[in-house]
Amino acid sequence: MQISTKFTIAIHVLAAVDFFGKDRKVTSGFLAASIGSNPVIIRNIMSDLQNAGIIATKRGPGGIEIVKPLDQITFYDVYEAVEKNKDHLFNFHDNPNPACPVGRNIHDALDGRLADAQKNFENDLKRYNMADVLKDIREDVKEQEPAL
Repeated sequence: MQISTKFTIAIHVLAAVDFFGKDRKVTSGFLAASIGSNPVIIRNIMSDLQNAGIIATKRGPGGIEIVKPLDQITFYDVYEAVEKNKDHLFNFHDNPNPACPVGRNIHDALDGRLADAQKNFENDLKRYNMADVLKDIREDVKEQEPAL
């Protein structure tokens, strides 16, 4: 099973938009600098988030805004928005040998278990939301600030 970096980049995008958006215009270039990625990748992920109804973007120097409350944006929502190959998290090898007793029966032994594991994974993603992420970031930043 492998989730692409798009998922964590999308979480980072949402966190940065909320964290900086009140004080400055957040653009794909600004986000790319924060994430350490190419602005084109950021724009593609932003497009996915916009299509999912999580953010709104304005062309040109308009910036980005989150259109749903953070506590209503789950990790599953982000995963659904950006991951394209999520129907089967586990890729099965193509040609198990039907003449081999293991090869002949491996699908029957694994398919249901892997489907259950995927369902559990997706349900776990629904337990976490962006409000929790921003709360933790803000607490960490506050701890890192020098005492006045």
